[in-house]
Amino acid sequence: MAKLRVGVLASGGGTNLQAIIDASKKKQIDAEVVLVISDKRDAFALERAGKSGIKAVFLDPEKYSSKELHENAIVKILEENCVGLVCLAGYMRLLTDHLIGKFENRIMNIHPALLPSFPGTNGQADALAYGVKVSGCTVHFVELEMDAGPIILQAAVPVLDDDTKESLSKRILEQEHKLYPKAINLFAKGRLKITGRKVKIIS
Repeated sequence: MAKLRVGVLASGGGTNLQAIIDASKKKQIDAEVVLVISDKRDAFALERAGKSGIKAVFLDPEKYSSKELHENAIVKILEENCVGLVCLAGYMRLLTDHLIGKFENRIMNIHPALLPSFPGTNGQADALAYGVKVSGCTVHFVELEMDAGPIILQAAVPVLDDDTKESLSKRILEQEHKLYPKAINLFAKGRLKITGRKVKIIS
């Protein structure tokens, strides 16, 4: 049986991308990253892809007259590479219905907080500022509303009294690198069933 073909959208360093690549190389997941697309020319994620022999594409959003046209280009490349699952790994652009509709229930994201608490781009700092005792990360399916799709998996991390954003982020990231490949593998094995807002893991 062929492995699930994964396309990754990334804007930055791509440590979660690397975790997925490593898990695939170690045959820990029934999936392989076949394509990495970035909206940033200097994203280190593109270099990570290149070092692993994965097709890396920079699509400059400034060269398109609308967000829809930019997403048209993304969809075209994803489809040309027969991508079965799209994973967002630090992709800093909100997706529209155009891309989400083309890959309905086939786009995942990972967020550095326990959703629905602390959505947005500053989840770790927001959790610290609120004074929570536990934070963590969430893998979820992507919908139009930011960080609001059905939750697949979560991992909890204790918040220590002397935590800074950096120290908490580091511990959360360690869990992200374990959780994201696990969620991808469940999808690859056909073990995720979405019922309303709930994602059931089936045997």
